[in-house]
Amino acid sequence: MKKKENIIGFFINNFDKNSCCIELLNSINHGNKTSWLACFNPHSYTVTKTDKEFAKALHNADWLIPDGIGVVLASHVMGGNIKERLTGSDIFLGLSKKMNNIGGMKVFFLGSSEATLAKIKSRFLNDFPNIEISGTYSPPFKSKFNSSEIDSMILSINQSKPDVLWVAMTAPKQEKWIYDNIDRIDVKFAGAVGAVFDFYSGQVKRSHSMFQIFGLEWLPRLLKQPSRLWRRTFISAPIFILDIFKQYLNR
Repeated sequence: MKKKENIIGFFINNFDKNSCCIELLNSINHGNKTSWLACFNPHSYTVTKTDKEFAKALHNADWLIPDGIGVVLASHVMGGNIKERLTGSDIFLGLSKKMNNIGGMKVFFLGSSEATLAKIKSRFLNDFPNIEISGTYSPPFKSKFNSSEIDSMILSINQSKPDVLWVAMTAPKQEKWIYDNIDRIDVKFAGAVGAVFDFYSGQVKRSHSMFQIFGLEWLPRLLKQPSRLWRRTFISAPIFILDIFKQYLNR
């Protein structure tokens, strides 16, 4: 079975959650370069149509996972083998469990506020006692960082020597940051995980598991935050569906 599928020009990994985390762990333990993971969904695809830097970053990610039921359905339409969506939370928790079983590994959290990072640190140390938190960094809340701010982030990361860097600065900023600085960060693996920091810290509650199972996790979030999420549902999703239909016709 192929490990990746072409979904409207982006090559998406088609393995399950456990297989994905095993592959990530093997890369951390035996890889000879910094590898990184990003999430792919209908909204991120739509953003790439006008943000070429973001598109380039996603094309160059070592793993691009199907974070959206629309990607799973697109795979089925195209005769692919993607069976389930993989979220940033799935990867964050799954890989952390495997690292905790091994012990002696270190992680760094980049993104969000100091208050959120403090909550993450407290919970993470309880959930995964065999993993060391080598450091955290709350970057300025702005659309673009200057060179001095980027240097400060990288220095903090490299001085702490983590195995894994979790980055949560919202898309597309986090993916572009990793891609632009991948050769400067001294880590074995970096994951762009979006809202995971908010979910894990308890700042934002994930939708009920039943919504997650049926691929409707977006619905309760849309109802709670319509002004922030309406574009994803009513603009990005139709554009994605239309382009999938075009790919299907042009196969």
